[in-house]
Amino acid sequence: MLNGIITALPLAAEDAAKDKSSNFLVSPDIGLMIWTLAVFFVTLFLLRKYAFPPIQAALEKRQHMIEESIDSANRVKAEADEILAEYRERLKEARVQAEEIVARARKNGEAAERQALEEAKGLREEQLAQARKDIQAETARALQEIRKEVADLTVAATERVTRKTLNEDDQRRLVEEALSELDFTALGERR
Repeated sequence: MLNGIITALPLAAEDAAKDKSSNFLVSPDIGLMIWTLAVFFVTLFLLRKYAFPPIQAALEKRQHMIEESIDSANRVKAEADEILAEYRERLKEARVQAEEIVARARKNGEAAERQALEEAKGLREEQLAQARKDIQAETARALQEIRKEVADLTVAATERVTRKTLNEDDQRRLVEEALSELDFTALGERR
């Protein structure tokens, strides 16, 4: 084929010289077409031999990088989804724990309040009981003092009436009689 192209070139040059008056781009010239085809095939051969393999390798490398990037992005997305699900689960657990803590705190607060009220009631009852005991003791002491005063007054009144001094046995008998006539229980019941 190459031999045919080489022999056809001089013929094409002769035809081109005959037709100098017309534009070579508009009118087809066999020689020019052959040279164009020859240059095209040589260029195609050179491109296939030296240019296309590196370009193909670069494209395949780029394709592999893109596929790896997509795979990596998918793995990262899957990990992110797992972490997000785990985070949501932990957040849910934390909320449940917080609610439990609040419920326990509320329950403990109510129990502490009840206990404080019960202790206050117990303390009040103790204080009331102690006050009653103190009142009874003070009443008994006051009655004892009143009896003693009444006894002294009775002895003094008897001495004046009788104008004589009574011995101890007489004084005791008179005091006991006077005291038996008085009703001290009415004084003890008034509070």
